[in-house]
Amino acid sequence: MPKIKLLNIVGARPQIIKSSAISRAIRLNFSDQIAELTLHTGQHYDKEMSDVFFDELEIHKPDFNLGVGSAHHGRQTASMITGIEEVLINEKPDGILLYGDTNSTLAGAIAAAKLHFPVIHIEAGLRSFNKSMPEELNRIMSDHSSTLLFAPTHAAFKNLINEGFRPENSPPYTIDNPKIYYTGDIMYDNSLFFAELAERKKGDILESMSLERNKFVLATIHRDINTDDTGRLEAILSTLKCLAEEYQIPFVMPFHPRTMNSLKSGLSSLLNDLRNSDYIKITPPVSYLAMTLLEKTCSMIITDSGGVQKESHFFKKPSIVLRKETEWIELVANGTVRLVDANPELIRNAFAGYIQSGQSLEYPAFYGDGRTSEFILKEILMLFEK
Repeated sequence: MPKIKLLNIVGARPQIIKSSAISRAIRLNFSDQIAELTLHTGQHYDKEMSDVFFDELEIHKPDFNLGVGSAHHGRQTASMITGIEEVLINEKPDGILLYGDTNSTLAGAIAAAKLHFPVIHIEAGLRSFNKSMPEELNRIMSDHSSTLLFAPTHAAFKNLINEGFRPENSPPYTIDNPKIYYTGDIMYDNSLFFAELAERKKGDILESMSLERNKFVLATIHRDINTDDTGRLEAILSTLKCLAEEYQIPFVMPFHPRTMNSLKSGLSSLLNDLRNSDYIKITPPVSYLAMTLLEKTCSMIITDSGGVQKESHFFKKPSIVLRKETEWIELVANGTVRLVDANPELIRNAFAGYIQSGQSLEYPAFYGDGRTSEFILKEILMLFEK
């Protein structure tokens, strides 16, 4: 069987990190069967995406970069479709790999499906059941354009069945006869790999920040629902400051630029209070490896990030989520994630509860065995068997 050619389509730093799990598995186990290319739409400009970023994480740089940049959804997605279509026509891959729920994911699905290239969606089936979120629309449309759908959780797999996908479908698989799988999560593969890498390359970060393992709280806030509403942001950060001082626990806060801009423009006195607190450590955004090490070595995580709350489970840390809903509903049902929105009382109650019960929580293997990428690639190879 000749090598098959796969095209990874990514649009932001987290998706490049996700795709690296697949790339690493190809390099280690399937290099004689699979050739891969990576297309970065440039949906998010990230100054951290330097050669140092790729070298540090041992990831190869994208083969194509469309440089689309920020714009309104329609203009941005249309520009990406145009650029992706040109690469598809020139490169003629056997299939395309999509990750998650960004506009880049949607653009890749539309461009490939209309040109009859098989779409392979990793992280399929995740639903917040809130269609006011652009990501929810991207997920649904990408799933329904796909030939192979790899669901990271049992809940995601069930969502696909509820939308009409049939697990009993037989090959040959096509967009009209798709195959759905429960796989586990490729980010668990990555967390195992990058946690070890972080210990080797970033092990001094704790000492430089005067932190002790398992004796600090990690807090991240970046979603516009929290950063662009000064009332919500003030409620959240004032509550966190009070908790840090009341319990005398250091809180590390790597502030997203959007968060810092909102504080400087509308909440400058709160920013000064945070900076003057003995228990608040505000930092600029940290590298992926540094973030991985902080997640691994903290005692608790407070976040509005979907990825970070899932990684909290990988590293067996309770997580307080500053949103009304989450895609990772199994973590809420398990009790290791609590949804608190921006409600100070809920934040306080969740924090107190985890301080009391943190050591007795259990973290079942919801996300596979750390070999999800290999499973996915074996199934992709079966799609192209003649």
